[in-house]
Amino acid sequence: MNSFWSYFWPIAAAALVISAVGGLIGFRRKKLVPFIAAAALSLAWAGLWHGPLGAADRLKRVIERQASESLNYYELGKTVTAHLHRGPLTRRLILVGGQGLNDWQHDETARLFGQLPGVSRATWSENDAGIPLLLEGAIAALAGYLIGLGLAYLLELRRRYNSQWSW
Repeated sequence: MNSFWSYFWPIAAAALVISAVGGLIGFRRKKLVPFIAAAALSLAWAGLWHGPLGAADRLKRVIERQASESLNYYELGKTVTAHLHRGPLTRRLILVGGQGLNDWQHDETARLFGQLPGVSRATWSENDAGIPLLLEGAIAALAGYLIGLGLAYLLELRRRYNSQWSW
């Protein structure tokens, strides 16, 4: 599972559409309210996608299943467990156990599991939390919002340019 396509892309695409519509309205009426409303709706969509619509739970479930399958493949399933950092949920994979591993195996296991799709980094420490997934979703929503505003501005420039011609 690629976290970009399954989690971040729907947030950014919805924010792009919302801000393009809000930007077209705002640029034509020269008011600030449509821009603010579009930003609020984009962030609200990111929150809905993360929580009530269950994208964060799906991402967590798939990543933890892949980690468990990988642990079984490397025959570490009985000594090591892996889960995503919670409270708040991040893409940081926490490895627990591994008492029979030497230092090299310890470091290499963290490196290997840091390469799983959707995992930002794997670590043996619970203290190193990382960026919350909801904040990453809000950043994706703001990026989509800005791109949508840019498209709305270009469309408005084209409309204004074409309005000077009266054939």
